[in-house]
Amino acid sequence: MREEAKFFEDFEIGETRTTDARTITETDIVVHAMHSGDWMPHHTDAEWCKTQPFKKPIIHGNATFSITTGLCLQGEPLNPHGMSYGYDKIRFPVPVFAGDTIKVNVTIIEKKDHPKKSTHGLITEEKVTTNQKGEVVLVAHHVLFVEKRNP
Repeated sequence: MREEAKFFEDFEIGETRTTDARTITETDIVVHAMHSGDWMPHHTDAEWCKTQPFKKPIIHGNATFSITTGLCLQGEPLNPHGMSYGYDKIRFPVPVFAGDTIKVNVTIIEKKDHPKKSTHGLITEEKVTTNQKGEVVLVAHHVLFVEKRNP
């Protein structure tokens, strides 16, 4: 865990951290279906899922993404020098089920000047979410907009 807020210059390519783990519940699936309006049978119809290769309901990919984001924020102090700039890549290579426990490994993979704002830079962190079997269930590239200490 970082003890102080970081400026652009403080980030290093290759820097890593791992989040705590969280177990996905059936409630997570239902609550996300209610919030999103996505009641597709892949997520909410156990009988229909038995006819599919995965055999049971899977959590929505964007719910896995939201939980990944939350896990990454836990234990991290607010950084007043930076904010999210967006995501350039999100993939869901393996489905997540109720009962799976996920955690996230975060690695700084890119650091560059902002093309229009010399007072800030862009930091890209790769978030790799795995389940309890070590299978990758999500990969996302998160871009941070971070203030420079000495622009």
